[in-house]
Amino acid sequence: MRILIVNPNTTASMTEKAATAARAVAASGTEIIAATSRMGPVSIEGHYDGALAIPGLLSELRDRQPAGYDAAVIACFDDTGLEAARTFADVPILGLCESAVVTAGFLAQRFTVVTTLERSRVLIDNLVRRYGMGDRAKVRASDIPVLELEDPASGAIGKLRAEIERALLEDGAEAIVLGCAGMTDLARELQEIYGVPVVDGVAAAVKQAEALVSLGLSTSKRGSYASPLPKPFTGAMSGFSSVLKVG
Repeated sequence: MRILIVNPNTTASMTEKAATAARAVAASGTEIIAATSRMGPVSIEGHYDGALAIPGLLSELRDRQPAGYDAAVIACFDDTGLEAARTFADVPILGLCESAVVTAGFLAQRFTVVTTLERSRVLIDNLVRRYGMGDRAKVRASDIPVLELEDPASGAIGKLRAEIERALLEDGAEAIVLGCAGMTDLARELQEIYGVPVVDGVAAAVKQAEALVSLGLSTSKRGSYASPLPKPFTGAMSGFSSVLKVG
């Protein structure tokens, strides 16, 4: 099967990091295809960035359709554009936050999501509650701008580790979820250091995508995820007037 990993921000190095994590866990018959949005913010930190990233995300889903893919993963822990993408696509679309917290729920009664900035913490906390894990999970911010995760000299890893240690001590966390796609390369090392499950959303989403495809399941097109109604779009959005079905 072919799984498309779409980075909804425009930083190609983050796309490659996510693709590497995806390939590390993918089954032998799974091909990982990586795509970077060609328009939008260089990182996604909060609602404003997320809103402006959605057109680029949908464009990648549309433009990669002729080559074909069986499922797609949105490589942002804010689950940027997830609802729109599921409406647009006929194949399973998975978000990192939903995939990660569901996975953590299989492993621990209490867990903590450790993310980047406070503005992202609030957004992710709302997502965790929406996904039914609000009573079992706490969300913490480690005061790390996303792009600092790309800079070994930034001190970001030290901040992340300090927040994980507070989560284990103060929250009674039994597992940790890494709340940013830019942290995906750290999961195995942190799990060895702290001796608790450390869940990376990219890896979790890829394995869940494989399962859905293997089961022959995809997003329902009845009701809330029904395909968009044809209508004109104007200005910069005119390219979305003709809906190209994905699948």
